[in-house]
Amino acid sequence: MVVLSVFLSLVFLILATIHLSWAVGSTWGLESALPSDPAGQKIIRPRPAMTLLVSLGLLVCAFMYFINPEPDNPKNWIFEWGRLIIPILFLLRALGDFRYVGWTKKVKETRFAKMDTKYYTPICLAISLLGLMVRFF
Repeated sequence: MVVLSVFLSLVFLILATIHLSWAVGSTWGLESALPSDPAGQKIIRPRPAMTLLVSLGLLVCAFMYFINPEPDNPKNWIFEWGRLIIPILFLLRALGDFRYVGWTKKVKETRFAKMDTKYYTPICLAISLLGLMVRFF
């Protein structure tokens, strides 16, 4: 499970770095990362502060798996609950919002929707499953 913990840490670190780059003004990949309606209008327009907050949350997730990679050593309620909440949040993200995001999305022809189907939702599901493996096995 140590290998899975380190792998999850690296995934979260990469995601945090991407979000941090957007928070400081990068536009690399941003067009495909924000949901839009069928007319091409962005559904959300996150401010840099919100994107920075997401980046920090992802960084906390990375540290949650990296600092204490062995789930039972030592027993700590923060790690126990964190390692349960993180996979649940990513499973909910994979399930979606019943409109623009995840498996339940109705809008499927936008650039974001295609990327979400091909990459974002499977990544969220993988994070969730791996996180649950680390937590329970």
